[in-house]
Amino acid sequence: MKILFIGDIVGSPGRETIAKILPNLKSGRQIDMVIANGENAAGGSGLTASIAYELFSTGIDVLTSGDHIFKKKESLDIIDDPKVLRPANLPDGVPGRGFGVYEKNKIKVAVINLQGRVFMNPIDCPFRVARALVETLSKEAKIIIVDIHAEATSEKIAMGWFLDGRISACLGTHTHVQTADERILPEGCAFISDVGMTGSCDSVIGRKKEQIIERFLTSMPTRFELARGGEELQGALIDVDQDTGKARSIERIKEALR
Repeated sequence: MKILFIGDIVGSPGRETIAKILPNLKSGRQIDMVIANGENAAGGSGLTASIAYELFSTGIDVLTSGDHIFKKKESLDIIDDPKVLRPANLPDGVPGRGFGVYEKNKIKVAVINLQGRVFMNPIDCPFRVARALVETLSKEAKIIIVDIHAEATSEKIAMGWFLDGRISACLGTHTHVQTADERILPEGCAFISDVGMTGSCDSVIGRKKEQIIERFLTSMPTRFELARGGEELQGALIDVDQDTGKARSIERIKEALR
């Protein structure tokens, strides 16, 4: 089974890139399922119902998220949709869900959304939450995909090793910079520290570079606007053995908008 995981979609440039590239990529590479991190899809920070449905219409099956999922109050209109996930290790009582089981081509795929704690908000332990969820979900689905939305590379790598042999793929998001460390771990877990982002690459992680540079030069509050130019769809394509749940291959995806 071929599963495409798309890196953080940043604003309208990212959504337009998805709409133009994904349908042909999906058919050309015979992709069975598409998962994407959508927490920055609305104006560069947050998610709304209309934008979620717009992304689903392009061929995305599940949207994961992270620390920006509730940046817009409109997210509450979509957060209970089973195809929209927020980090599973947020405190009890937070709206939405952090995992789901989805059926594609008669194959069940479990998706877990986690958020790291290093240099981020002090929420529940992602490792303990992951262990409990994997134990439960493995009874229902052989294929399990984890989005670890985290700042520290060390935390993401540790999660990959922690879950190797228990899941199909552990894929990092949040930093918007695609890393070159994709590999299959010894027990069959596909791993990459960060799948990248989808949006303008003539930018500083999706924002106008001039404004970011000004902030670094002056330390003064500056409005960060979405950038345009050099749009790309970035992510990772994982081929998983549907009988064992082990990954056979992982490939970085980097498709430029032309």
